[in-house]
Amino acid sequence: MGVEIYGLDISAPYRIACMAAEAAGATYETKHVDIFSGDNMKPEFLALNPQHNVPVMKHNDFVMNEGRAIATYLALEFDKTKKLYPTDCNMAHARISQRMYFDMGVFYKAFGECVYPKMFRNAEVPKEAFEELHEVLGWANDMVKETGFAAGTDHMTIADICWVATYSTIKAAGIVPLDKYKELEAWFDKCVSLIPNYEKANGNGAKAFSEFYKSKV
Repeated sequence: MGVEIYGLDISAPYRIACMAAEAAGATYETKHVDIFSGDNMKPEFLALNPQHNVPVMKHNDFVMNEGRAIATYLALEFDKTKKLYPTDCNMAHARISQRMYFDMGVFYKAFGECVYPKMFRNAEVPKEAFEELHEVLGWANDMVKETGFAAGTDHMTIADICWVATYSTIKAAGIVPLDKYKELEAWFDKCVSLIPNYEKANGNGAKAFSEFYKSKV
């Protein structure tokens, strides 16, 4: 059986899983879960994931949640090139993991602090949140300078895929100017060209997030 990925397009972690499936060459099917309509609280979904968050991946009898973890599984299971998450070099493997943790705990978090208060609580966002996002973007820009990829490799890895989900959402939402981050802009364009079916896997969802965000501000 192929892979099933449950979620919705505006979710960056869901799009990480879809892009990883595309890059790894996995045969997969998407299952729409509208969390705003309560699909994630239905018994059939809770049977897959009692934590009721998205994305969720099902491959045969193996089920797991968390988009970045799903990406690691898909890379290890399906990527015949072994380049998305290489296991033959501990330093490269560790650096890719570190950049993924950076994405979850720093990069996407900084972005979320700029948009989620307004989207879900109609609360004003302090200017310090945008200043912090600019600082984080500067760090990310410096990280891609060396080799043109997120983890210091000479090719795209799942760390890049995670960052693409975050950066494309920032870019689509238009909350901060990005033109001064020239290395990041070049990196992003390169990754977009390397991810198969990019618009289906990520681009359309980033645009959908932007539309949802702009409808709330």
